[in-house]
Amino acid sequence: MDPKQTDSGIDIKVLYTKEDTVPMAELPGEFPYTRGVQPDMYRGKLWTMRQYAGFSTAEESNKRYRYLLSQGVMGLSVAFDLPTQIGYDSDHPLADGEVGKVGVAIDTIDDMRVLFAGIKLEDVSTSMTINATGFILLAFYVALAKEQGADIKKISGTIQNDILKEYAARGTYIYPPKPSMRIITDIFEWCSKEVPKWNTISISGYHIREAGSTAAQEVAFTLANGKAYVKAAQEKGLDINVFGKRLSFFFNAHNNLFEEVAKFRAARKMWASIMKGLGATDPKALMLRFHTQTGGSTLTAQQPMNNISRVTLQTVAAVLGGTQSLHTNGYDEALSLPTEDAARTALRTQQIVAFESGIVDTVDPLAGSYFVEQLTFEMEQKAAEIMSVVEGMGGSVEAIESGYMQEQIARSAYAYQRAIEDGEKIIVGVNKFQSDQVDHIPLLKIDNSIQVQQAEKLKQFRAQRDAKVVEQCLANITRAATDGSNLMPVVVDAVEKRCTLGEISDALRAIFGEYR
Repeated sequence: MDPKQTDSGIDIKVLYTKEDTVPMAELPGEFPYTRGVQPDMYRGKLWTMRQYAGFSTAEESNKRYRYLLSQGVMGLSVAFDLPTQIGYDSDHPLADGEVGKVGVAIDTIDDMRVLFAGIKLEDVSTSMTINATGFILLAFYVALAKEQGADIKKISGTIQNDILKEYAARGTYIYPPKPSMRIITDIFEWCSKEVPKWNTISISGYHIREAGSTAAQEVAFTLANGKAYVKAAQEKGLDINVFGKRLSFFFNAHNNLFEEVAKFRAARKMWASIMKGLGATDPKALMLRFHTQTGGSTLTAQQPMNNISRVTLQTVAAVLGGTQSLHTNGYDEALSLPTEDAARTALRTQQIVAFESGIVDTVDPLAGSYFVEQLTFEMEQKAAEIMSVVEGMGGSVEAIESGYMQEQIARSAYAYQRAIEDGEKIIVGVNKFQSDQVDHIPLLKIDNSIQVQQAEKLKQFRAQRDAKVVEQCLANITRAATDGSNLMPVVVDAVEKRCTLGEISDALRAIFGEYR
């Protein structure tokens, strides 16, 4: 029989017996949390069912959010367009052709107000997939919550805020690594006092995996990045037992069910040991809590309805692996932004797994499987080997600046694609079981009129504010960036006094420069 391997290069035996495996881990809710961060897991509380959405204008995205909430979504997850992600207002020349295309355009506090119209921020948990400009979007959100009369100490949610993976895998960075890390530690410090329920970072393996990494690399590079953030915060004098409780992670769920479950279990175990080694003693600071999104790169344009099966399999992997929150992709996302029908089907997939499958009835239902326990152990070993290389270079920042992470991800992506092209790896409907039938799938299209609308809104917004107040706010940001004081108070003040996202980003570009 041909030898089998996972994509991480772990050999799979034909049969596993008790002689092959390490002893089963501790109980759920006990260090190092391999079997789950809560003793009762989903018997006590289901994962948060999120749907990642955002497109065109704030008005259109608001309609989708209110629809999703009416259908049983427990938390919102906001997608922003590329100009917003890289700090350009919608009327900037470099925003041309991209406004509202892959997410919602948010330039001002007015846009944020429309985005959440009719939604009380104190009543929902909001996740925002934003990195380089994450601090500005958080400022918009906090300003709006205050406007609504919310107690900002009670608002909950997450900003992704993981800039290291942008350099390694995704590319929506603005500033060089060191000032970017400074902004992140400013957020940690400010949030711990002002918005203590807010998750200040979602350390993301998702985009590392989307760029082509293996599951083991996803764990290793993500935890190495997490370690770099913790060390940066400690160097600033922050208490690991305080900010450590607000760290969260964001992982991908791919199609190899057992490798993915092992990945989630191994990541929890490894992070608990890493945090203990860095001095954490509070159990909540030792726990790896994570959001999962099903694998966007696994979706195919060919036979797109097959993607429902893929997303279901990935949902099961995330739940068996113990996720705290989950987004399921629409079956049409290899073709366009998801339509309302596709988004509803994706949400129903989570609900069917939650209420019909029986998976949630007991904690860590695959525990004790000879295969799963050994695969968890081998995933940990494989990820630890990769992490030791990163540590030998001085950590994640150095590994990224040298190009090591980028090169390793590219090599894995190339090997995976070659395996598909050579027929060694079967992708149903792509390189096997093809069909000549044409699938007529309705697509969601965003036209360029969105840019014109946003530009007109910006023109009116700028005409209705005090230019001298704006100038003073931007000068305050420049001063804070220069003297090292925390940026968050002056940025919150700036958005409340009607500075735009692009203006704030540009003020910091002038001090920090841009990463090339």
